[in-house]
Amino acid sequence: MYRAGLTQDQSSYTVAVSQLAPSPTVLLVEDDRDDRQVFADWLTDAGFRVMQAHNGMQALEQAVHAVPDVVVTDLNIPGIDGFELTRRLKLDERTRAVPVIAVTGYAPFAADPGRALRAGCDVVLEKPCSRDDLETAIRKLITGERLQPQT
Repeated sequence: MYRAGLTQDQSSYTVAVSQLAPSPTVLLVEDDRDDRQVFADWLTDAGFRVMQAHNGMQALEQAVHAVPDVVVTDLNIPGIDGFELTRRLKLDERTRAVPVIAVTGYAPFAADPGRALRAGCDVVLEKPCSRDDLETAIRKLITGERLQPQT
């Protein structure tokens, strides 16, 4: 019997575990349609499956229905804001372990950058952030490499 990830001598094929494993899922929460599309394109191109939400309540419903590997959220979103979304995700046992990355250009954030971290965000990236910074943060959080909280 052949098992994925093991090499069988004299075999003409190899099955790579990475080909069998599903792509990590990112829940992207952004109210600005253009920004949401840019981030979704970046993440899709990087090999992630992307769920999208345009407000906090929609994101919360999606997160508990289909638990993502990571949440990437703007802080200034309609309904419940990104701070409250993060707090609720961290209080729910179904989503408590899901890392949250805040990506924001929210002006009051500059006055109190620690607020997002106190709400439970694992990483905070200021807009405009680079594609590489976002992808690196996501991959490190998914693999369990805890990042120093960033602001």
